[in-house]
Formats: sequence, C-alpha cells, structure tokens
Amino acid sequence: MNISVVIPLLNEEDSLKELHDWIVLVMQSNSFSYEILFIDDGSTDTSWKVITHLSESNSNVKGIRFIKNFGKSQALHAGFAKAEGDVIITMDADLQDNPEEIPELYKMIIQDGNDLVSGWKKKRYDSVISKNLPSKLFNWAARRTSGVKLNDFNCGLKAYSNEVVKHIDVYGEMHRYIPVLAKNAGFSKIGEKVVKHQARKYGKTKFGMNRFINGFLDLITISFISKFGRRPMHLFGSLGVIMFIIGFGFAFYLGIDKLFINPEGRLITERPQFYISLSTMIIGSQFFIAGFLGELILRSKRQQQRYFIKDQINLV
Repeated sequence: MNISVVIPLLNEEDSLKELHDWIVLVMQSNSFSYEILFIDDGSTDTSWKVITHLSESNSNVKGIRFIKNFGKSQALHAGFAKAEGDVIITMDADLQDNPEEIPELYKMIIQDGNDLVSGWKKKRYDSVISKNLPSKLFNWAARRTSGVKLNDFNCGLKAYSNEVVKHIDVYGEMHRYIPVLAKNAGFSKIGEKVVKHQARKYGKTKFGMNRFINGFLDLITISFISKFGRRPMHLFGSLGVIMFIIGFGFAFYLGIDKLFINPEGRLITERPQFYISLSTMIIGSQFFIAGFLGELILRSKRQQQRYFIKDQINLV
C-alpha cells in the first residue's frame, strides 16, 4: 500500500464526506493504493455514523472510535499502530488541510528520502491575536529548545515513512512535537513544505489559548526527556552531589570554627550557616534519591494503556 491517511477528529460530521471525496479524487488521479483511517476521538455528534456509511461505500475507509475523548495524541497513536502504508499522511478533519498536497508530500518521502516532512502554513486564515501571534512565539521557542529547524511544529498536515511512526511513541499532548520525537529516535532527515491553509468551512475550532500554555509546558517536558530521559541520575545525581558538597562545606567550616577558631562563641545551632548546611544536605540527598528512583522506573518497563477503543471498521 502506498499511502495511509490518518485523520483524528472530534465532532466534524459536516466535513467528513467532503474530505473523503476530496482525498479519494486525489488518490485515484495519482493511481495511489491507499487507506483512510478516521480516528473518532469520542465525538458526540453523528461523526461515527458518517464514517460507517463511508466505509460501506468504500472499502479503503477504516475507522476507530474511542469510548471517550482522549486527545489528539492518543488518536494519532492508535492510527499509527494500524497504518499499513509506505507513507503515512496525517491531516485534520476540518478541511483546513488541502489533500492536493499529498502527492508532493509522498514524493518527498519516497524519492527525496526524508524520514518526515512537516507542512508549513505560511499564509494562515486564523485570528491574528488568538492563533497567529501565539503560534509564531510557540514555534520560535520550539526551534530554540529542540534544535529542529521547522517553521510550523503544530501543522496537522505531515508525512512520515512507515518506519518512523512504528518507532515513536506519541503520548500526552506530544503530537505537537512529533518531529522532535522522531529526531530523538534517530530519524534526522526532516523536511518542510509550504502548504495551503484554508479557512474553516464547518463548525468551530476545538482548541483555545490554553493549548499554547500546555504546549510550552510540554516543550519543557520533552526538552528534559530528550536530554535526561534515559539517564535521570546524570541530572538529579549531579544536583544532589553539588548540594551535598555545599552543605558539607558549611558544616565543616562550622566545626573548625567552633573547635579551633572561636570556641567561646555562639552555639553552632544558633548560627544561620548551620541551617543552610542542614537544608542543602537534605535537599542534595533528596535529589540523589530522585535520580536513583528514576533509574529504577526506567528499568521497570510497564505497559500503560492510553486509550480505550469502542468500535472499529475494517480493522482486525
């Protein structure tokens, strides 16, 4: 199979039929073998009924429905697990992503040898204050922190080689940072393509300003994980040793001062240096224990279930 199109959605009943027909037209005109995976992330409208009807008329349409809303990252994770195409295309269901971009994205993976190609909505039709400016700030911070030189991390239109999606683990709200996850997994050839962005035709956006706050918090998380995720003792252990040395230094100074320099002076417990020493040694020990516990957790590989599927269509 050439292409798997993975489409996470939430309450997009009005746009699904039009999006499906548009994708099918592109696939047929380019003679691609394909599948379309709709991931219904707990919709409360008739989205699942629409997907069911589409699958009855087109055997290439497949569907997964979650029992409740788990988030876009979980939807992509489920879609990646089921995708069979050589190239996996992700796009939003709101018709703001243009399926006409698919052939060029496919070429950039297959012929140009990219592991991942991210869309760049250079010209956007969103609100300047609520989306455009926060998005520019967010992307700047993501570039500076991650080292991945993309202009638009949050664009839903992306293309991946099959190998990439089978080796990365998308969790929490990390869908914004899939290029960073791919880079950390060893897939370093990451391209970018300017894509057409279209105004929303139906419904309303599911994301508010809080997504940028969450995005920055996730950025801090992924930066920490990329540097110390496999070796937490290197961070916490180093901080613990430094703090313990500082505390021990103060304690040593107080002991020497009391024994040899000023034996008639104040009691050690009456001096502020004593409490600095005590606090830093306790904090240092806690940092060291945190690093040790982190190493133990890494070595106990627990399988976590991140979502619960309610129904599937055309999937084993």
